[in-house]
Amino acid sequence: MKILALQHVACENMGGLEKALNEKSIEYEYLPLYEGVKVPRNFRGYNGLVILGGPMNVYEEDKYPFLRDENVLIKKALSDKIPTLGICLGAQLIAKACGARVTKGERKEIGWYDLKLTREGERDRIFRGFKQKFKVFQWHGDAFEIPRSAVRLATSDLFPNQAYRIANAYAFQFHLEVSEAMIYDWMEEYKDELASLEYIDAGKIREDTKKHVAELNALAEKFYANFMKVLGVR
Repeated sequence: MKILALQHVACENMGGLEKALNEKSIEYEYLPLYEGVKVPRNFRGYNGLVILGGPMNVYEEDKYPFLRDENVLIKKALSDKIPTLGICLGAQLIAKACGARVTKGERKEIGWYDLKLTREGERDRIFRGFKQKFKVFQWHGDAFEIPRSAVRLATSDLFPNQAYRIANAYAFQFHLEVSEAMIYDWMEEYKDELASLEYIDAGKIREDTKKHVAELNALAEKFYANFMKVLGVR
């Protein structure tokens, strides 16, 4: 088994999911789109797809031409029922590939926020072992509509569409995969963005990270185990 991971920027990787894949002896390959590599047109040699986050927007195809090729590949993944996970930008790209709108939110959601599972989310295997309400780490400003035929799985006060399932794909607006070190790396990488937002307190993000990251990582372990079952791994 081999997983293809579409990577939009060097600092955003699979995080804790890498360790989970290694523990199951599952191969994975990063495709660094920011380096200009070509996006494949099929899944020959791959059994799953992970679409990672990034600072670009789905509607910036002229600036980031690889987004067009990603759109084609995501549609192929959905039609072929390839086990797929979209994280943040990845979730927005899946929505766009399904014909759903992706737009700028009223404000950005950066830091630690409460998330609630819908009734469907509570019943879905991907959230087995989760409580109905829990803290997650967020870093986004865009919002997606839930695609037709998709099932909404999670919501928050600021962005009501936080997770959905369609075909054999799961899409999360939030980040379960992050470690404490990754969060601090992002805060350094995107420090200009943080400084430009008067309603975001970088100091509080650091404080909240110390407080919540261990619980998030424990939840992530449950998610990884559940995602392995989506991949068909026991």
